[in-house]
Formats: sequence, C-alpha cells, structure tokens
Amino acid sequence: MVRRKDIDGSESVPTFYGKELRWKREESGLTLQQLVEGSFYGQSHLSEIERGERRMPRDLAEHVDQVLKTDGFFGRRCEDVRKARRAGHAWYFEKVLEAEKHAEVIEEWCPTLIPGLLQTEAYAHAVVRSSHPLEPQEKTDTKVYARLARAHLLEGDHTTPEYWAVLHESLLRLPILPSAEMAEQLDHIASLARRRRITPQILPWNCGAHPLMLGAITVLAFPDAPPLVYTESSYSGDTVDDPALVKQYRKAYDRLRAAALPPEASLTLIEQAAEDYRNGQHRL
Repeated sequence: MVRRKDIDGSESVPTFYGKELRWKREESGLTLQQLVEGSFYGQSHLSEIERGERRMPRDLAEHVDQVLKTDGFFGRRCEDVRKARRAGHAWYFEKVLEAEKHAEVIEEWCPTLIPGLLQTEAYAHAVVRSSHPLEPQEKTDTKVYARLARAHLLEGDHTTPEYWAVLHESLLRLPILPSAEMAEQLDHIASLARRRRITPQILPWNCGAHPLMLGAITVLAFPDAPPLVYTESSYSGDTVDDPALVKQYRKAYDRLRAAALPPEASLTLIEQAAEDYRNGQHRL
C-alpha cells in the first residue's frame, strides 16, 4: 500500500486550505470520489486542490460546503486562495498560471524578451523594473520571485511538460544586462537545453517577413482538454480558447518554427553568444 504524502499547511495559503479540506473530508468519512459526486469535477481535480496544487472553483467550493456542512467556509475562503496563488503575477495571467502546470506541451514565441520560464533572477529583475520603474522594491522582488518559482515547472520529474521556445536572434545580440549577466542568462538556457528540459530555436535576424510578427504568444496543449493560446502586451494579456482561432495560431506557430534554425544549430548559436559576452567579444 502506497503511503500518501502529508500536506504541510504552513507552506502557503493554498496548502493550508487544502489540508483543511482533506481533514474535513476524512472527518466525514468520504473518499475523494464521494465528495465530488454531483459536481462537474473529477476526484483528481479535488486531490490537486487538497495538495495545494490547483485553485478551488467557486461552484465546487459551494458544493463541498453543502456536502460537508461547513457553513460556507470553503466558498468564503476560495477567493483568498486564488489571490494567494496569483501573488506576484498580473490578474490577466491567472488562467495561464494554472493551465501551464497541467500542460503536456508548451510552445512560446518571444520576439522581444526571453520568456519568463527561462529567465534568470537578474534578467527578470530588469524586465519587471523596466515595466514598473516607480514601484517599491518589495513589490518588484515579489514579482521576480514569483516568476522564478514558475520555472520549477521545468525542473520536475518525468511529468515536466515538453517545452519549445522560438527566440528572435536579436535577444542574443541586443543585451539588456551587463555582459557577465547576459552570459549567465544564455548559459541558463543552454543548460536547460543540454539537459533535455527545453528545445530552443533561434529565428535569424535576417529571415525576412515571418508569421506572428506582431507579438508574443504561448500555446498550451493538454492530454485531456482543448488547447489554449495566450497573447500578451506590456500591461495586458488575453487567453484564447476559440477552436478556430487556436487552430490558426497553432498553424502560424508551426510555420514560424519551420523558419527558425534547427535545435542543434540554435543551441550552438546561444552558447557562442554566451561565450562572446563572457570574453568581452560581444558583436551586434
């Protein structure tokens, strides 16, 4: 018999909420399946909520309160948990923050910035500070650490999603950090690629007109749900789930990937750029 993993309720608001949920469920003598009966959710969804890995939807919280007779406790507190899970991230990013943890494949196109999942602390700090130059340092630090915490997604076991990133060559050539820190950032990407955690491809600067020239996108595919596309600009983002539009974005991404350098050639280019920064031989 496999021993279940205990939940450390002191770790975060979501884990405290999840531990309380499990305690009340077991006190009532119910299994996960018995508790979700009559709702639109499965037992795996509820199990992830108990472990603090997934947010509690309002309708499921109300269902749980009714079955467990908890006087609205889980319904009242699910909004607090949602806010805690989103801490350090923009409100419009919330759906992606949840979805990427369950994605089978994540594909990103970033023409102007190295994507958040690949950023080092120095790079993330520079990006956040450039967007919010007047905010208190504490708020900036919260956003940076939240971004770095997301990157643990790529450091997991075999459940790690397959991750592709098409990066414009200008990201290698136009530094936003001092040379040593740019070398560290590119070394980090190369290390993830060498460890088979990610597949980066570089779109050459002289490739001419290409798909998705107007902005960054993230495509998320799931084993048991329809795919999503996320688009973002400086202070807003949008999640696209319309099947026809998602299909159009995915075709455009495939054409973009075809225009990029092969993975091995891309990795060589990334490593060479890192070496140039390290040796003071950076070339525009």
